Amino acid sequence: MAGYTRRTVLRGTVLGAASLALSAGPATAQKPIKIGDLNSYTDLPAFTIPYRQGWKLALQEINAGGGVLGRQIEVISRDDGGAPGDALTVANELVRGEGVSMLMGTLLSHVGLAVSSYAARHETLFLASEPLTDALVWSKGNAYTFRLRPGTYVQAAMLAERAAKLNAQRWAVVAPNYEYGQSAVEAFKKLLKAQRPDVEFVEEQWPPLFKIDAGAVAQAIDQAEPEAIFNVTFGSDLVKFVREGTTRGVFAGRQVVSLLTGEPEWMNPLGGDVPEGWIVTGYPWDTLDTPRHTKFRQAYEARFDAPPRMGSVVGYTSLKALAKAIQQAGTTDSAAVAEAMRGMLLPSPFGGITFRASDQQSTMGTFVGETKPLETRGKLVDWEYKHGANYLPPAEQVKKWRPQGS
Repeated sequence: MAGYTRRTVLRGTVLGAASLALSAGPATAQKPIKIGDLNSYTDLPAFTIPYRQGWKLALQEINAGGGVLGRQIEVISRDDGGAPGDALTVANELVRGEGVSMLMGTLLSHVGLAVSSYAARHETLFLASEPLTDALVWSKGNAYTFRLRPGTYVQAAMLAERAAKLNAQRWAVVAPNYEYGQSAVEAFKKLLKAQRPDVEFVEEQWPPLFKIDAGAVAQAIDQAEPEAIFNVTFGSDLVKFVREGTTRGVFAGRQVVSLLTGEPEWMNPLGGDVPEGWIVTGYPWDTLDTPRHTKFRQAYEARFDAPPRMGSVVGYTSLKALAKAIQQAGTTDSAAVAEAMRGMLLPSPFGGITFRASDQQSTMGTFVGETKPLETRGKLVDWEYKHGANYLPPAEQVKKWRPQGS
């Protein structure tokens, strides 16, 4: 209830805080606004390095434009170790030691949940840039945690919509055995069955994260004789599963629906082994030619001499979101910035998004298409952008899921 009380009080005080901030003397105006970033840079560089490059591009643009509230932005970045305990230590060092005003980042869902809990306890705003678990914004949501990417429910809903049209009744599942995998499978099963009550799930494989025994998993799936497979693995697990499954003929004659596989971070390591025709969520960086995305892509390529990845878009949009919220709040106070962020509209390389007031989840969407192997990499083809607002549950439902007063 503490967050709710502060939010209520702020309705009468935020203008005064803004006036004080804007009338501060020259010495105060020179101090940068510090934002703390933490992510799994060592463990998952394929996604997090593009993410870091994305926020660095945003940082350059923000500061070149005069900063925020007449002050430059400074990002203090740390590795979260890919573990909740390490992430809590890092978050505390950033807030207590470095004096950052707010936090952003994290990739793995259990790490994001740990930092979210820290943010609530210490009343520090946290923008969970990448974690996909919906517990962040629903069952374990709090007044100080926002999430940028579409979560497991939204992406599963997009895929279930396509999966329901397939001529497949018997399904197998393979997913990493931790929060992200569990929530993705739960959502997909529920949403697919709502559209196709006749489907059944005949096999489930739950390998430990990044420790998949791909041969055993592929064999178990093949023996169950499913007509379709729902895959949630990523990173090195995905590479091993695809190559072992292809060698054993597991995918032959079977439809595969796969979360995240169309994102270049996870597709590129497969090289020429990208499977043909998997239905996936992803990012068509090379064929998305809207004016906003083209401008972003050109700026990114000019700065880093490399094409953008999904992580690049996430990092870029994360820092832009915090900068706009601070500007609107007129202060760096976390409760005031959170108040400004609820319902805030924001442009992004994918188009306009909103941070919903009901659950502090952004309406950013993603792309659904099919994989196509090229000589040295894969490509997302026949894609369609799915706006997150069309797949999120209504505010009335969210109210029942979130803790009271959050």
